[in-house]
Amino acid sequence: MPRNGSGTSSVINTFVIDTIADPDEVNANFDDVADQLTNSLPRDGQAGMNAPLPLQNGTAALPALTFTSDTDTGFYRSAANKIGIALGGVGYPLDIGVVYAAKSSDYTALATDNNAVHRFTAAATLSLTAAATLGSGWHYIVIADGGDVTIDPNGAETIDGASSVVIPNGYSALIVCSGTAFFTNKLWSLINNLTKAAAKGHLYGLTLSNNATDATNDIDITTGEAASDDATPQLMTLASGLTKRLDANWAAGTNQGMLDTGSIANGTQHIFLIKNPTTGVVDILASLSATSPTMPSGYTLKRRIGSILRESAAIVAFEQFGDKFLRTPIITRSNTAAFASALLDFQVPGGIKVRPIIRGQLVVAAGGNWTNAMGSAAFGSANDAYQNVVSTATSGDITHIDGTYTTNTASQLYFSSTATAGTSTINLVATIGWYDDRGRSL
Repeated sequence: MPRNGSGTSSVINTFVIDTIADPDEVNANFDDVADQLTNSLPRDGQAGMNAPLPLQNGTAALPALTFTSDTDTGFYRSAANKIGIALGGVGYPLDIGVVYAAKSSDYTALATDNNAVHRFTAAATLSLTAAATLGSGWHYIVIADGGDVTIDPNGAETIDGASSVVIPNGYSALIVCSGTAFFTNKLWSLINNLTKAAAKGHLYGLTLSNNATDATNDIDITTGEAASDDATPQLMTLASGLTKRLDANWAAGTNQGMLDTGSIANGTQHIFLIKNPTTGVVDILASLSATSPTMPSGYTLKRRIGSILRESAAIVAFEQFGDKFLRTPIITRSNTAAFASALLDFQVPGGIKVRPIIRGQLVVAAGGNWTNAMGSAAFGSANDAYQNVVSTATSGDITHIDGTYTTNTASQLYFSSTATAGTSTINLVATIGWYDDRGRSL
């Protein structure tokens, strides 16, 4: 008779010793044997199964379907509705095919999302089901394509050791569950950090100018970018030009205040590009300090991009060309008396070292011999004669000094005017601008 549901076969007809066997019954037995042989799977591969082939579950160490010469390699049932491959006794559960779906709002990732790829077309929060429920090896890819996606694990569980992570718009991440926590491949973080990084001293654009509507108190800043002054610089980009007010304390946005603290005053105002790394907002700040402005809450990145002057209760008119700043010309010294080498104050920004742009005029009466000299503050004296007039009749000289000397942080250079003979009738020095490296030397 055919096999029962367990695969057991029994004899149709039995016979007693020393009795005559009925040929029909004998033939029936042989027919049944032939039928069962026909229903068996030929080892030489002549025929295949005509019904499902049930296997035991097996394990990674003892697969259900294996090989005679390699019994710990093969296939086994890894879990309900899952199959695994055993290689040398090590199990590798097989993934289902990748499942793609687009999401436009918040979503909770489930166990059935294993090996899914979800593209978020808007800012959203991706909540993760408990790690124990998802199980070790559960994995999922999130693509942020329309807004930042915040990944929020269940309860106190963590992802990359944090309570949540944000995948910025334009990036993707692979999320893997360990059974107790979640981890990402961190590639998104690496790329994100690379895009934020900048070469030390990098500065492009960000040109300053007097505002046409309120030149007394306001300046305009063009678009541009700069590296922060940190040990590991971060890129700060001003995507839209701003107008900022020196007569009001700082507030974010155009036509808002830029003063870091206190009240407006004459002197040097140092202009900083600042950034809040959490929100990504970039703005402008003014400070009397060249290195340590009082930063608004949340803003931790900064870079000085220039310095301006306020004299007689108004911002001095200026024009910027890269590192070159031209100001309204002003007489620094006008005195026909001799002057021994000493520090002379120039009307350029203080708190930083700059290279003044200077114009000098020296007129000497007949029979005179006068020499004017200057020197960088660090050299200790006026060691460079830039102007000498020797005359048999009244004569003079006008000299333009284009950033030859470097001030100290008190806006001073060494100057001397020496009379070998005669008198001078005009001896003046005027400041018309300066060169500023704008933080590159930090």
